[in-house]
Order: sequence, then C-alpha cells, then structure tokens
Amino acid sequence: MTGPDAPGAGGPPSDPVATLLDALDLDQVGPDTFTGGSLPQLNGRVFGGQVLAQAVLAAGRTLAGARLPHSMHGYFLRPGRLDEPITFQVERLRDGRSFSARRTHAIQGGEPILSMIASFQEDQPGIEFAEAMPDVPAPDEVTSAHEELGLVDHPVAKFWVSQTAFDLRHVGGSLYLSPAERAEGKQLVWLRARHPVEASQLGHRALLAYACDMIMLEPVMRRGGLSWRSEGLSIASLDHAMWWHRDVDVSEWLLFVQYAPSAQGGRGLGATRVYSADGALVASIAQEGMLRVPGP
Repeated sequence: MTGPDAPGAGGPPSDPVATLLDALDLDQVGPDTFTGGSLPQLNGRVFGGQVLAQAVLAAGRTLAGARLPHSMHGYFLRPGRLDEPITFQVERLRDGRSFSARRTHAIQGGEPILSMIASFQEDQPGIEFAEAMPDVPAPDEVTSAHEELGLVDHPVAKFWVSQTAFDLRHVGGSLYLSPAERAEGKQLVWLRARHPVEASQLGHRALLAYACDMIMLEPVMRRGGLSWRSEGLSIASLDHAMWWHRDVDVSEWLLFVQYAPSAQGGRGLGATRVYSADGALVASIAQEGMLRVPGP
C-alpha cells in the first residue's frame, strides 16, 4: 500500500474532498463491525492512508464519550483490492478511567490487510511543552503541486491536479518529476485540504492519518536520489506509527517537518513532526516502507 502513484480509473470527481469523506463514511453491519469502500487507484491497490483512516474511525465509533485517539500503531499486511469492500472488526481491549485501547483488523477475503492498535484518552491537564516549529517560507510563497503538475500530460499529474483532496507545497521543490538537487534526507511540506472540512476532531485526526501517507517516505527517496518517476521504483508502506499531541484541523495549513534517519535492506524509515500554522506541534509520525530500485 503506498502513495501518490495511483490516480483514479474513472473521471475526476467534482469535489475530491467530498469524495474522500464519502469513502471514510463507514457502514455499521454488526457489533463493533463496519464496512467501507475504496477510492479508485490506477495501480489497482487500496491506498494505505485510506485504510489507516478508516481503521481509526472504526475504532473511534466503539467508544462512548469524548475520548480521542492519541496514538496508533499499524502494520500493512497485504495489498488491498479495490473491487471488494473492506470489513473492519474492532476488538475492545480495555476501557480504563482515562484511556481506552482498541485493536482493529481490516479484512478482505477472510484475511487481514491491516492490523492496528489505537489508544484513546480523556482530555486531561498535564505539563505542557513542545519542540518549536522551524522558520520556513509561508505557504503562499511555495509552489503548489497543482501549479507544478497542471500542464503535465500524464495520468499521475492529472491525479494530483483533479483528484487529490489535499494541496501539497514542497519547500525547496517536490519529487514528482525529478530527484532533488541535493540528496539529503530532510523535507518540509505544507499541506491542507482543498477546501474547509466539516468533521469531528476524530474525523480530522483520521484525515491527517490519510494525508500523511502520501509523503511519509519521500525523505528516504530524497536522500536516495529518487523521484516518483524513477524507472523501476517499487515502494510500499510496511508499518505506521502516529501520535496526536493536540487538536488538528486539516482545513488549515499544516507544516510537515520530515527526515529519514536510515535506509537498509530495501527498507527506509521516514519520521515527521506536524505543526499547525501558528506553531503548535499537533502530531508526530513514523513509517517504515519498502523501497526497491533496479541494480546497476
């Protein structure tokens, strides 16, 4: 399961944000059991961020009260098929005075494609600090992917322009068309939904899980001198860990501060801190992925 190489097979949706929200609107079919569909993808596989977000939402719907997810850890086990609904089975591991834990399996054909554990917490007081946001150019000073790819006649470019629900702006240039000028494992990206999203805080946190999967492994690619057009590139998410520190709103600009500490054995690790535009640290994320390129 992986990111931005997979435009929809049909025509472009009239409202990509509404289309995404519709895909994340799960149907309850039994006690702690939900089903959902998938957004079309050119590569024929379910987008990993989609099933992550759906699993978080399924787990959240089994809780009473106002507990919100503060952490999740998931493994992508098998590629998901677009032509089959996904069943989400939630196991209630614990409900304590402050925390609740849920295990969610996303299942197709009787086999799990994702296994995730998420923890939820009551809103509580405590010590408060966070690492400061770096000084970076404002979003309106950075080129949007829609501007960069708008004149490119290619299916992937058309996907970004017409079908993605988010506006992404890479500080210092993207990896869509060519490798970075400098092969360094650091990246800064501004991201927000293409128009305001009316959703609960659970929904906004799930949408952040969806959106981050589009770029989590790009620092590894950047350090390795790769781009999304690198010939023979094979890339897939293996696991995903996420910590939500504060409320998030994907309708507003979010800054992704990313780096790649290691790559080996056909795997690379991407790490990210996510800030709101006013400098609040809202989330931390880590993802390991498979990255393979043909040998010399």
